Amino acid sequence: MRTDRLVAVLLMLQRREQVTAAEVARELEVSERTARRDLDALAMAGVPVYATQGRGGGWRLVGGARTDLSGLTASEARALFLVAGPASAATPAVKAALRKLVHALPEPFRAQAEAAASSLVMDPRQWGASRVEHRPPRFLDPLQDAVIRGVQVRLGYIDGNGAETKRTVHPLGIVAKDPSWYLIAHTEAGRRTFRIDRVSSADPTDDPVNRPEDFDLATSWREIADEVARKRTPLEIQAVCTPHGIGILRIGLGDRLDVGGTTTDGRVEVVIRGRDAYTLAGELAGLVAWLEVTGPPPVRAHLASIGDALVERYR
Repeated sequence: MRTDRLVAVLLMLQRREQVTAAEVARELEVSERTARRDLDALAMAGVPVYATQGRGGGWRLVGGARTDLSGLTASEARALFLVAGPASAATPAVKAALRKLVHALPEPFRAQAEAAASSLVMDPRQWGASRVEHRPPRFLDPLQDAVIRGVQVRLGYIDGNGAETKRTVHPLGIVAKDPSWYLIAHTEAGRRTFRIDRVSSADPTDDPVNRPEDFDLATSWREIADEVARKRTPLEIQAVCTPHGIGILRIGLGDRLDVGGTTTDGRVEVVIRGRDAYTLAGELAGLVAWLEVTGPPPVRAHLASIGDALVERYR
């Protein structure tokens, strides 16, 4: 905690010409005595900070010394250090930029920054998943640059059937949904989403993007993701589940599960989404100890058929 406080005090000094122990104490929610000790510790650690006495006195950085981390809180700075680590999921360009921010800290804090940068391993693979390494798609950088500069792109694209088309698009944003990357763009046919690994060419133009004033990338992606989920799992079934089985359903079904109210016998009403009746029945057959499917009839029929086959095989 003290390292966090010292970084926070340093950032306060960079944001303001001068701070007092009382101001530090209020912002960090510590006593004035602790604040003075922290300010003294900065000076003893070699940070160019000095105190001015008398009315209007306080603590200042010698020569207004600053780093590129000015304005960040201690927790924000630490988060940057974590993302800058070699095992993080950030792109090489992002990690390189963040490492420069790490080295912008004064020498006394660089060791902690380096420790933070190497303290976290991010493994996005689920247990039992393959070790396939997913590289960023070929045209990610020019498309991201076009989004940032706000220019249109002449885009070559190969659809799921292998047919290639060419069109001019207005890039609005890029979304990474592991392991795929998507470009959200405005086209003559309206807003569209393109998988970047299917892009065959990307030639930025000098023409500005026509960006809707109300466009928000996060909101737009939520709408797209919800629509994709509805298309991938168009079938809804109704069921009742024992209370202690709800946790098992959440683990197995994720956001395909909607939990409702409690029935008169103490069970819980649920709605489950799936691709088709047969596939969904296969998923749910092993949950018979907790789950009773009440409809639609085709799913119940498939479950009964699966039960008969199991009995025939293993009796």
